[in-house]
Amino acid sequence: MSKPIVAIVGRPNVGKSSFFNALCGEQISIVKDYPGVTRDRIYGDAEWLGKTFTIIDTGGIEPESSDIILKSMREQAQIAIDTADVIIFMVDIKDGLTDRDGQVADLLRRSGKPLILCVNKVDDFRKLEADVYEFYNLGLGEPYPISSTGKTGFGELLDAVTELFPRDGEAGEEEEKPRIAIVGKPNVGKSSLINKLLGENRCIVSDIAGTTRDAIDTLVKYDGKEYIFVDTAGLRRKNKVKEELERFMVIRTVSAVEKADIVILMIDASEGVSEQDAKIAGIAHERGRGIIIAVNKWDAIEKDDKTIYKYRDEIFRTLSFIPYAEVIFISALTGQRIGKIFDSIEEVIQSQNLRIKTGVLNEIITEATVLQQPPSDKGKRLKIFYVTQVSVKPPTFVCFVNDKELFHFSYQRYIENKIRETFGFNGTSIKLLIRERSEKEQT
Repeated sequence: MSKPIVAIVGRPNVGKSSFFNALCGEQISIVKDYPGVTRDRIYGDAEWLGKTFTIIDTGGIEPESSDIILKSMREQAQIAIDTADVIIFMVDIKDGLTDRDGQVADLLRRSGKPLILCVNKVDDFRKLEADVYEFYNLGLGEPYPISSTGKTGFGELLDAVTELFPRDGEAGEEEEKPRIAIVGKPNVGKSSLINKLLGENRCIVSDIAGTTRDAIDTLVKYDGKEYIFVDTAGLRRKNKVKEELERFMVIRTVSAVEKADIVILMIDASEGVSEQDAKIAGIAHERGRGIIIAVNKWDAIEKDDKTIYKYRDEIFRTLSFIPYAEVIFISALTGQRIGKIFDSIEEVIQSQNLRIKTGVLNEIITEATVLQQPPSDKGKRLKIFYVTQVSVKPPTFVCFVNDKELFHFSYQRYIENKIRETFGFNGTSIKLLIRERSEKEQT
């Protein structure tokens, strides 16, 4: 079950970013800095009473503005609305109820999404109680007063938000089908690939309402198996405001990746790997999704017998943080190697669901520590007592050690590589969770 997505929307300067930072700032600050992952995030993970969710911060909505930046902010917010499972509509008690709040409320009401009204900057509820109740006039139900700066009122608000999350099992049979998100820069050929998959196989079963305004989740049947492909090709604005374009990309990518099992990152063969490609790959890696890199427009490249190897090396020089990713070279235009996509998907699915017995796993770990001694500091050496796999999608292992501080990142990478050398896990990330135990607890 994918994490629910919560979008914070409202007019500019009502305190959305302050609330976002207060709610998930700590989680963001401890996220690893994978190469290509922007630090200036507009999305993050949050948790309330054991329920985890992804939260998206949006630019402010100005319903009637013709200013290019405000228009792009409005469109970005609309994408977040279409993407979200639950919407937090934030208003500002200091401004009071404005006509623009009413216009935004009408927009949200038309979306049909579960909606929570949040009144921000209520630093003293006793003094401002009457002003809070004024927002009942929006017709959106009970207003929840909070103070982002004072971090008050969050509990009741989050109780209401999490109550609206989809229940486990509501997805039914659709949840069992592999979901593959096709992501990448604008005009890299995402729509062409979807169309070629449908045109070649002629086995479309149905169109399922998509998670974003411009995306359609398409059910495809191939070789007797069903897959749901998510096309995120809606990012085609001729917008020269680079920062806003970046936010569009991030919102679309996060929403698609969050609801996918496998991500196909499409790269233009004639352009190579860009900074934007690295950011998209970083998001997929961070979320623990299976990753396939599809190098498109391969028919347009002059080749010899070494071109593929050189190109593959170039990809992993930039995307060195996902050395496990599957790489295929295709042409969405001509259909070249399109069938390889399904072969790669099946291989990644097997890797994501692979379980290793604890005994076999620990034989490999013991051998690895003999070949390369664990690190030590001030006479104390790292001891790995044992390792066990606790989950799949992505494969997750718990390592019980005598001292977490001694288990340096480089040695973690060494252990991960040894696991991969033995068992494969092609196309999927591996998570190592480190747990500390004393010598006495092991006896």
